[in-house]
Amino acid sequence: MHLYLLPSVVVGGEILDLLGETGPVAKIVLLLLLLFSLISWAIILSKWSVLRRARVQSGRFVRAFRKAQRLQDVAAVAEQFRPSPLVGVFEGGFEEFRRQGGVSTGVVRNPTAIQRAMQIATSEELTRFERNLPWLAITGAVTPFIGLFGTVWGIIDAFHGLGTAGAATLRAVAPGISEALITTAAGLAAAIPAVIAYNLIGGSIREFAARGDDFALEMLNAVERNQPQPVSRAAEEVRR
Repeated sequence: MHLYLLPSVVVGGEILDLLGETGPVAKIVLLLLLLFSLISWAIILSKWSVLRRARVQSGRFVRAFRKAQRLQDVAAVAEQFRPSPLVGVFEGGFEEFRRQGGVSTGVVRNPTAIQRAMQIATSEELTRFERNLPWLAITGAVTPFIGLFGTVWGIIDAFHGLGTAGAATLRAVAPGISEALITTAAGLAAAIPAVIAYNLIGGSIREFAARGDDFALEMLNAVERNQPQPVSRAAEEVRR
């Protein structure tokens, strides 16, 4: 068992030695890449937690909405589903519904205004989800070039030292080049998770946008169902 662990320990020790032997420019580049990576992972973990809770609570809120007989009943329990963006969409539409007197009379003067209010609420919820997300795109686009800059600088420094020493052998230049390539690897290590997470999170946000639009239509149907139906002439004659 110890024989299998030995190569990884040796490789890890060599990498640490190379990191210790890098020049000041490479160290600054590696520190900058580490900062990008830490911020990106903090955003990734935060967004993953928020989206996971929003997805669970959205399913529960939709089930509660469909079981309720009145919109007032949904408004009374909506707060417990708060992580869901659909709660904000509902509250935007219900507030407009209340302003039009729909809570007391059940009559809605302008359903289009309710739809616009829910569209605004949907946009606000998506903006909340997208907050700090551009940082992942910046990390995925910039960090490979930062790492490449450190590599180019290290290679220049290695060849300059080779010219000064006058020993034109691979053994003389290989350590300097291997040290320089560490920054490229670090740049890719920071960029790849950020790019993957940016696309996955963006896909989840687009899914919530579609669910918000669908829920807005479903709520408009509920508003129309709650309106009192006009009595026909035939029904009036029967009552008489």
